[in-house]
Amino acid sequence: MSLFRKLFSSSNPASEEDKENEQSQFLPEVTMAVDEAFIYHFKKNGGKFIYCENKKEVSEQFENILEENDWFENEVLCYDPNLFHLLDENKLPYEKPANPTFLLASCENLIAEEGSILFSSKQIKQLKPNELPVNIVVIATTSQILGAKSDGLSAIKKKYERDYPTNITTIKYFEKAKEEDFTQYGSSAKNLYLLLLEDL
Repeated sequence: MSLFRKLFSSSNPASEEDKENEQSQFLPEVTMAVDEAFIYHFKKNGGKFIYCENKKEVSEQFENILEENDWFENEVLCYDPNLFHLLDENKLPYEKPANPTFLLASCENLIAEEGSILFSSKQIKQLKPNELPVNIVVIATTSQILGAKSDGLSAIKKKYERDYPTNITTIKYFEKAKEEDFTQYGSSAKNLYLLLLEDL
């Protein structure tokens, strides 16, 4: 039955079962908690998600990612001094990399409604998403998960009252579209791992 007929037909009322089936398509977004909604959308976008209970697990999982991809001894792009210890522990060069294999970064927030990651100049300087390495490892916390992009922008305003960051952008697609998808036009897909640290 066409969409218009469904909307405008008053005869042939749908059975209760049909109504339940129609509603169930929308339930994941309506009933999920913010963290569950983020994980659902993030994985749907092709992101690789690893939950960590403590910082020791973050270090272990980071090593697993290096091993899985054979990234030992490769150059890394990283602007966050709080993450340098992970690179030092694994003897990965990160000072002025000529050809970095991956980006290691924190983020501003994780956006549940679209499963995206919100970055600013604090994490990626003035680089555009297509100028970043294809491979990205993000370390974030559960308290950084917010409902909508507008919540993320509000959080940035609160966090940086004076030294307001520039280049605020989201990365949403973590695998190449299987077919031509106009929603991905102009965006570059990234091979992205998220190490999510429990802090709540």
